[in-house]
Amino acid sequence: MRIATWICGSVLALPVAPAMAEISDDKVVIAVMNDMSGAYADATGMGSVEAVKIAIEEVNGQVGGKPIELIFGDHQNKPDVGSTLANRWIDEQNVDAIVDVPTSSVALALQEITKQKNVALLISGGGAEQLTGAACSPTTAHWTYDTYSLARTMGKYGVQTLGDSWYFITVDYAFGHALENSVKTVVEENGGTITGAVRHPLGSSDFSSYVLQAQSSGAKVVALANAGVDTATGIKQAQEFGLTTGGQALTAMMMFPTEIHALGLEAAQNLVFADGWDADRDEDSRAFAKAYMERTGKRPSMLQVGSYSAVKHYLKAIEETATDDAKAVVDKMREMPVNDAFAKGGKLRADGRMVHDMYLMQVKTPSESEGEWDYFKVLQTVPGDEVYRPMDKGDCPLVQ
Repeated sequence: MRIATWICGSVLALPVAPAMAEISDDKVVIAVMNDMSGAYADATGMGSVEAVKIAIEEVNGQVGGKPIELIFGDHQNKPDVGSTLANRWIDEQNVDAIVDVPTSSVALALQEITKQKNVALLISGGGAEQLTGAACSPTTAHWTYDTYSLARTMGKYGVQTLGDSWYFITVDYAFGHALENSVKTVVEENGGTITGAVRHPLGSSDFSSYVLQAQSSGAKVVALANAGVDTATGIKQAQEFGLTTGGQALTAMMMFPTEIHALGLEAAQNLVFADGWDADRDEDSRAFAKAYMERTGKRPSMLQVGSYSAVKHYLKAIEETATDDAKAVVDKMREMPVNDAFAKGGKLRADGRMVHDMYLMQVKTPSESEGEWDYFKVLQTVPGDEVYRPMDKGDCPLVQ
């Protein structure tokens, strides 16, 4: 198992008032756990660590007069590796919050651990809607997106605009299964039909057989129910096999700037997908994108800016409560609206779902782009209340 790398956040030593004594160990320890070497490394990885550093620096490296320490590690997209790392962090390094956690199978495993050990879990990368369903936890905030919202944002528009028969190329683990099932439901609700589906392993390098099956299905729309490098590889090989020139539409449930950058606009142009963040929404979003790009040379994904936002809101709640007790802090997070570079008017519900606007995006054509990293345009801004699952439909035991 890979050894976790760690760093300390900037520390500002300040006098501490007695009221701050509830912050345990005289520091707040935040741990970023994600994929740093596999399919989601570009969309999360060290980019999420850098985004969280920005959130910590914005409070001068301290909260409630106590220093903030930042550590990070690679879960390798494996629940056993993630669980071992989480237990070690909590038991040996007194971690107060674990952040990001793409790969829903890992996020679901960590949710049970953090619930039992009263540690905050701020999920940006993981997308399974079960996280705020029957598996919900009083110490979890599911921040950036979920499979339900992607399906609702994409499904209706896709049937109306792209076609009414769909075939899925789906990554074979919890996230992909949940995403496919959610989109199927929305497609059928809107009069569409499902002609079939094929599953592929995470991190596949050869999509040729999957693309050929999709072509032979006769479906008007071929939907990639995956993410990260898998989506980019699927798009590239679908274009090489002439899927779109043969009359079929190609769509992805979500895309990240680094995938478009690697593919190039010629290959990716006009692709439609759902996203949880619009970098050009307002002054705050543009300022964060600019600061992040100055540090990394890349445009942030929604998962990276979501990690920034979740940590920023978490630190604000610690400041308000004068404690790092996970349940108390997450309860306070629910009381405060989310207004930052990621979301405006966001709200954290009792089931752990942070509700915010979603966006239907389209990749620009080369002639529309104004330069490097100018890749997306918003087709529609969709209010979060319209696309996130109603609380009374998720079977979360925390919902009264």
